[in-house]
Amino acid sequence: MPLQCTVCGFENLAGEVVCDNCGADLGSHDLPQQAGSFRGRLMGVRIESLGIPEPVVVGPDATLATVVERMQLAQTDSVLIVDDDRLVGIFTDRDAVVKAAGKNLAARVVSEYMTADPVVVRHDDPLAVAIHKMAVGGFRHIPIVQDGRPLGVVTARDVFRHLASVLG
Repeated sequence: MPLQCTVCGFENLAGEVVCDNCGADLGSHDLPQQAGSFRGRLMGVRIESLGIPEPVVVGPDATLATVVERMQLAQTDSVLIVDDDRLVGIFTDRDAVVKAAGKNLAARVVSEYMTADPVVVRHDDPLAVAIHKMAVGGFRHIPIVQDGRPLGVVTARDVFRHLASVLG
């Protein structure tokens, strides 16, 4: 019988002690929880309800010059790399500074400098899942996908904005 995570709703194999999707403790899943708890209001909100804008996307053969220009025009700090409408990577401001600084941006393609096969969250995951993945992986940007197609990027800034609105 599958064991459903109370944090993200993921169905884990019976006997698991940690959720395979979000890392939440499953050992206390059968303990009563207060309905509408503060934690639920703070972390239980679904990512899709944060109002994340559509992502800036480019193909893997786009030059770094094009990618940086698109980032500047959109005033964003990340670009998703797609191939046939499927997410294949992410390029962030950190990649530009750490990996591509000093390179001829017009002569290099983004696929050489992107983070391939990035960690993702689903649009219907709770915010707690994104926070956990950011903390464990040391990320500031996590692509949001549905059926492998990118819908947006949840950022540390989005998390802080939500926390500030709830804590008021």
